[in-house]
Formats: sequence, C-alpha cells, structure tokens
Amino acid sequence: MAVPNSPSDAPAAAPRGSFAKVVTSSLIGTTVEWYDFFLYGSAAALVFGAVFFPESDPLTGVLLAFGTYAIGFVARPLGGLVFGHFGDRVGRKKLLVISLLMMGGATFAIGLLPAYATIGTAAPLLLITLRLIQGFALGGEWGGAVLLVSEHGSPKHRGFWASWPQAGVPCGNLLATAVLAVLAATMADSAFEAWGWRIPFLLSGILVIVGLYVRLAVEESPVFQAAAARAAQARAGRDAGERAPVVEVVRRHWREILVAMGVRLAENISYYVITAFILVYAVQEAGVERGTVLNALLAAAAVQLVAIPIWGTLSDRFGRRPVIAFGAIGTGLWAFAFFPIIDAGGFGMVLAAAGVGLVLHAAMYGPQAAFFSELFGTRTRYSGASIGYQLASIVAGGLAPLIATWLLSTFGTSVPVSVYVAAACVLTVGAVAASRETRGRDLDDPVFAERSAGKG
Repeated sequence: MAVPNSPSDAPAAAPRGSFAKVVTSSLIGTTVEWYDFFLYGSAAALVFGAVFFPESDPLTGVLLAFGTYAIGFVARPLGGLVFGHFGDRVGRKKLLVISLLMMGGATFAIGLLPAYATIGTAAPLLLITLRLIQGFALGGEWGGAVLLVSEHGSPKHRGFWASWPQAGVPCGNLLATAVLAVLAATMADSAFEAWGWRIPFLLSGILVIVGLYVRLAVEESPVFQAAAARAAQARAGRDAGERAPVVEVVRRHWREILVAMGVRLAENISYYVITAFILVYAVQEAGVERGTVLNALLAAAAVQLVAIPIWGTLSDRFGRRPVIAFGAIGTGLWAFAFFPIIDAGGFGMVLAAAGVGLVLHAAMYGPQAAFFSELFGTRTRYSGASIGYQLASIVAGGLAPLIATWLLSTFGTSVPVSVYVAAACVLTVGAVAASRETRGRDLDDPVFAERSAGKG
C-alpha cells in the first residue's frame, strides 16, 4: 500500500510548504475544537450530574447532564447552516477563525461557571447556554476544516490528506482524556468534583491562542477563489444575484444531503457510545475504576489516531464506499461483543473493547471528509457538507449517550444498546449502497453544480 509521504500531491496552486501548513493548521484547529467538545461529554458523565443536578439520584443526574450534552448537538445544524452560507460566500478561512474563538470562549466560561449549590437553577441554565454556543461553533468548524484541505490537495491522495482534520477528533479526545486522567490520578474524588474539573476547561484558553496562531497563517482555498471569481463574472454578465448557497444545495443536491446523513448515523452513534457512554457503563455497571477507564480510552484514542489516515489511504485505493461499508458492518457486529468484554473488567479488557471499536469506527470516519467534499460543487460545498454532517448529529451523536443510558436504565442489560448501534449500522450500509462512488472527482469542476443530483 503506497502512502503519500509528502505534500507533493498538492496542486500547483498550493506549494509544498503552503499545503503542509494547511494540513497542520486544520489538524491543530480541529484538535482544539474537539478537545473543548469532548471535555464536556466526559465531564457530563463524571461530575456534571453532581455539580449541576445534585438533587437527583446518580443515574438520573447523569441522564440530565447528558441531556445538556445533547443540546449542543441541536445547535450544530444551525451553526452548519450559518457558517456554511458565509463560508461559501466569503471563504473558508474567516469562518474557521470565528468558530475557534466562539468554541474556546464558551469552554473557558464553563470553567468559571458557579455550581447549583451557589446560584441554584441559574447554574444549569447558564450551562445549557454555553453548550449551545459550543454546538453552534462546532457546527461550522468541521466543514471548513476538511474543505480547506480537500480543496488544496489533489484527487489522487485526497482521502489520505483530508483524513488529517478527521484525526483532530481522536487528538482532541486524547488530549481531553489525558488531562482528566492526570487529574483523576492526582486528586481525590471530592476535590475533583469541588473544583478540579474546572482546570481542563480553563486550559482551553491557552489552546485557543495556539490554534488561532496557526489558523491565521494559512491561505484561502485556491479552488474557492477560482469558483468565487467565476461566480462574480457570471453575476456581472447577467446583472442578477445568485441564490443563497443553502437554498441552492437543498434544491439541487438534497439526495446527496440524505446520503451524507445516512453515512453519519452509524459512525456518530457508535462513537459516542464508545467514548462517552462507556464511562457510565464501565464505572457504574461493570465496577471498573474511573481512572482505569480513562486510561483505556486514552490508549484507544491513540490507536484510532493512527487508524484514521490508514483508512483514508485505503479509500484512495479502493474507493470511499467499500471502506465505509466495511466499517459499518464491523461496528454492527462488534456492538454485541463490546459490553461483555467490558464486563470482564480490567484495563486490558476495556482497552480491547474501545480500541477495536474505534478502529472500526475509523473506517467510517477516515474517508468521510473526502467523500462529503466530493458530493457537492464548490459554491455549495461548505453548506452541503455541513448540513448533511450536522443534521445527522442531532438524532445520532447528540442522543446516543442519552438513549444508551435510558435503555440500560429501563431494561437493566446492555443488549438493547447493542441492538441500537447495530440498527444504525444497517441504515448506514443502506445509505452507502444508495450512493455513487466519488473517488477521484475534480473539486474544481465548474459545471459540477449544474449536474443533477445523484449523477457520478
């Protein structure tokens, strides 16, 4: 398997140093944003129930905390619409800077938020508000980050290079879990619940400064610049305004949006069951130490970080569809082994359950950036990719920990949770089967937007 080892595959418009800077800045930026987002999920599972909903029993407190966690996913499609619209109009870079500042500011503010014991119901209300800002910002982040890399790179190795912003997800998870694991190992539970949990949120301020520095150094996508110039000429020639990108993409490419949403279901649901719900199940049901679970997730995230670009490369060789379908089928089967392995207890078993699960998840996630970029034309690409990606997040990732916790609480067994994950995998395989292969598509094709939806 030939893996590109330098940015030499970038188009002439993006010199070697420039393209390397684009990939690095996208990776760092998405790492910072996902660190902020995942930190909330981990804190919701570990301490938010006690801090913000102390009058509930432990499992109900976790359910309420996961409810605020899910609210962030509700805001993501709105963020995708707004950022997608302006990203298709004024460029990818400016919107990525705004999303980073919004996410970092909201996360830092959570670290300063008074607890329920101090200000009563105002505490969870403020928490919900900040979570909505997080979700809105993240809704605009993903599309811009992956498009900036996809549009700078060449078709031959687009799956590999575009997978690096995707790797920002396990990097962010790795960083968030590492900080929490260090705190869990060095602090008593009472101190962690009282004030220690705030430290990772306050550290976000430093990470945002780093991410902002590298993000400001990149140049706008040459593909977007060329498409914007063509659009300006067209407007001048017909003396008429063009439709808003959101309207255009929904009108012409609604099938592609549905395909993107279907592809996201299994990937999104399985990921949050593996990385967020596992903290509830392993600690409260299987009796595994919290620090042990965090350390296992840390190691599993490192494995996934390596797996994502490998699957991206395989999608360059074999196509996006077969790699994604393999990941969905494998995840559906693994869902039934995942919880029994955790029940065996111990670091090794939790690592095996999460590690294999995240490697299979990476098969769906690695090729996703290139696949979604190739579904849409340049002038609607940010809107289309963001809408498809973020709409699915409401019913998939946003509700996954909540639904999984409810299923466990209602039936008293993990089997319904496994069935839930497997059902999502079946829907994803169906979406892949209904799509066309996109590998090798020219992202700078000026007539692509005029093609009817579903044509290859």
